[in-house]
Amino acid sequence: MASVFKNLSFSSSIIPYFVPIFFSCFFIVSHSEYLSNTTSLPSITTKNSNVSDGGEWVLLHKSIGVSAMHMQLLINDRVIIFDRTDMGPSNLSLPDGTACRQYIAHNRTLNDCTAHSLLYDLATDTFRPLFVASEFWCSSGALEPNGTLVQTGGYGDIGIRKIRTFSPCNDGSCQWVELPEKLSDNRWYATNQILPDGRVIVVGGRRAFSYEFYPKKNDEWFYFRFLAETNDQGEENNLYPFLHLLPDGNLFIFANNRSILFDYNNNRIVKELTGMPVAVKRNYPSTGSSVLLPLKTNGILSESGLPQVEILICGGAPPGAFYKAKYENVHVFASNSCGRIKLSDPDPKWVMEEMPMPRVMSDMLLLPTGDVLIINGASNGTAGWENAENPVFNPVLYRTYESDPERRFVVLKPAGIPRMYHSSAILVPDGRVLVGGSNPHEMYNFRRAFPTDLSLEAFHPPYLAPLFASLRPSILTVETRDDTVSYGQEFSVTFVLSEYRADPGITVALVTPSFTTHSFAMNQRMVVLDVARLVHLSTSAYKIAAYGPPKNTVAPPGYYLLFLVHAGTPSHGVWVRVQ
Repeated sequence: MASVFKNLSFSSSIIPYFVPIFFSCFFIVSHSEYLSNTTSLPSITTKNSNVSDGGEWVLLHKSIGVSAMHMQLLINDRVIIFDRTDMGPSNLSLPDGTACRQYIAHNRTLNDCTAHSLLYDLATDTFRPLFVASEFWCSSGALEPNGTLVQTGGYGDIGIRKIRTFSPCNDGSCQWVELPEKLSDNRWYATNQILPDGRVIVVGGRRAFSYEFYPKKNDEWFYFRFLAETNDQGEENNLYPFLHLLPDGNLFIFANNRSILFDYNNNRIVKELTGMPVAVKRNYPSTGSSVLLPLKTNGILSESGLPQVEILICGGAPPGAFYKAKYENVHVFASNSCGRIKLSDPDPKWVMEEMPMPRVMSDMLLLPTGDVLIINGASNGTAGWENAENPVFNPVLYRTYESDPERRFVVLKPAGIPRMYHSSAILVPDGRVLVGGSNPHEMYNFRRAFPTDLSLEAFHPPYLAPLFASLRPSILTVETRDDTVSYGQEFSVTFVLSEYRADPGITVALVTPSFTTHSFAMNQRMVVLDVARLVHLSTSAYKIAAYGPPKNTVAPPGYYLLFLVHAGTPSHGVWVRVQ
């Protein structure tokens, strides 16, 4: 049945909204009745969306042996994928001679000789198992400036304060390294953010109202009252807080339904922002998602001379949703609301928009075009074991630069696999989105309504359609000084293009590889660079010169994917180092 679902604002007052039922009849219900409604939710559109069959789904592997709870793209085009080590044997065997882990189930100590982590090769579409000794369930991560993954925290005595690293290699020899030093506080459901000086800040975790840094300086950590204040008793709703590094060097931090600008160097809240005018919880377990929209160094700058800054946060669940799901088996509708705020304004205010359907546990990924892909998740319930129903199969494209809010959301081609709790998605260099995972169960379970999923898919956004092949730039060389894109310095890119269109021309963009888990892509960032000139070399060859990011607060040091975008069509990304 086609349906229209409007006004999912969840205000504390009684609000009208429409729920479709048989014969296209409608009931008008109060907020309290709405919270208890568990009616199945069909595909939904609103006046603020456009429906298309854009995009394509490709099943890469029916099973990779583990469920993709966490994913990180590495700088050699491999993807590290892992779930957890205490949920029983996986479907991926470790190589002969690899030590087995021990785990406890039903008061018995059992051996587990299977892998719970793997390294996926994008070029060959193959993967190899990795052994890890400690428990990294619901952990966090970030890439150091040299491309090494620093992976922090997890669960239980053998994981919750653990620090692990993984350095990329091309010869199949690299493995997880477990460091002897430990974190200063328990980091289960924490968030990491790379900083301008190359350090990583680790914020929060269950009952951990604090933050600390890696590399470590003694056993230093800092109490963070904001996390204590945003903790809902019995529900929390402030785990995996949203962190974004701002061009002025401060952090934007969002937890539960509050947000602040934070000076982490001096342990000081610079400003608490006005709350969204919608009573929705946005962080785990009422899991929404958040992105820092593209930073344009080629556009209108703020009064400070830095790029203008906007944050977009979408989805979540109303107050009490987790309790109802966990203790009453009632899965209330998620929120369809998004809040967008321009932090570079003198008095920032949230501007609310509506997605085409309610969503909880959805990933939000920046595409090379600057648009945002909203993918995975459910329409009812929250994160947690058995806490949600009604998978959302349709990705939604949020068109960042569309001036008309009525035209910003585009509903894309639906998936065929539910991606619920513990699913993830990441952008890869060729512009595809890698999608995997989903395990809303305490252990591996392949018989429940939403079984543990071990498959790996690729979603091809509409810009990868053959129709746009002639508009797609192909990068030949990147000419830099000392193989580095330096701050504020000019560099050039040579490329070929079959059909050049002067309007809108060529955009040069840098995109970070993110660590994605629990619907948040940590360290996700896109910087659109200032172009100096474009030279036409031959029939289809061109050279574009651009300036590196202005400073390390705009683009922290490290490896980025460089994309050329022409007429809404991105090139294959190439790796560059920024410092």
